[in-house]
This record gives sequence, structure tokens and C-alpha cells, in this order.
Amino acid sequence: MKSMQRARRAGLAVVAVAVIGGSGVAVGAATATPSPAATSVQAAASAPPASGGSGTRVTLKAATIGGVSVLTNAHGLTLYWFASDTPTMSKCTGSCTAYWPPLLGSPRPGPGVTGTLGTVSRGGRSVQATYDGHPLYTYVGDNGPGQANGNNLDLNGGLWYEVRVSG
Repeated sequence: MKSMQRARRAGLAVVAVAVIGGSGVAVGAATATPSPAATSVQAAASAPPASGGSGTRVTLKAATIGGVSVLTNAHGLTLYWFASDTPTMSKCTGSCTAYWPPLLGSPRPGPGVTGTLGTVSRGGRSVQATYDGHPLYTYVGDNGPGQANGNNLDLNGGLWYEVRVSG
């Protein structure tokens, strides 16, 4: 019985470390092995907000990838536009969003960003950021900054392109 209580306390300590660590506060290493629940809490704490409501702000940046100036999200992931979209509607819905997650929230310009920023409604209170009239997406095949694996792909009903920074 006492060993179960100690294990629960250790699990709670890992969860506390995960939550604090996700907020950007430096913490010491935990000695306990994280449980699946603690790992989920850590992932959720470090993930960007998923609400995408009109109050959510997302910062856009410019980066050079392969000699081309492209638009990225705040984490440096390349942003894409879908040829089937219109300036007022995203055509990527349902299973398409598993491959091409929409950039949810109202955009604000970061370093090197010029062009027209806006939003389109995704239904309910959710809004998707737009750049020069194109709804914006990331690509599940990009594992980190500096990649543009989704550029010029014909997937999910149309062509996808990296967003080039105007100017």
C-alpha cells in the first residue's frame, strides 16, 4: 500500500515538472520515469493553443529555405497555401487537416513579414490565418524549421505551395 502511495506521489511530481517545464520555467531533472499521463501533460503544456478563436494571436515570420524567402509560423515551420482555397474559404476540411493542419488564430507580423494579413472562418468561433488572401497551413511531413517538404505536392484534392514572402 505504501509503495503505491509513493508511486502516485512520484507520478504527481513528474506531472508538476512537466507542466512547469512546458511553461518555459527551468526545472531540475526528475528521477522518476514519466508515466504516459505525465508525457501527455508535457506535450499538451508545450503545444500551441488549439482553440483558434478570434482572440488567439499567431505570429508569422520570414525565413530563407533553399534560397527562397518563405513564411513560417512562430516555431519556424514552413506555411503553405492550397490551390483549391478561395480568399474567403478553406477547402481543406476533415481528413485533409490531418496532413495539412490549419494555422488557427489571428495573424500578426513578425520579422520580415510584409503583405496582407487576415482570417477566414472555419465555422463556429474558429478562425484561420491568411496571408495575401491565402488560408495558411503547416504540413505534417515537416519535422522542424528549415523544411519545405510540402511544396508543390498534389495531395488532398489539389496542389500545395510554400508561401513566399512578398516584397
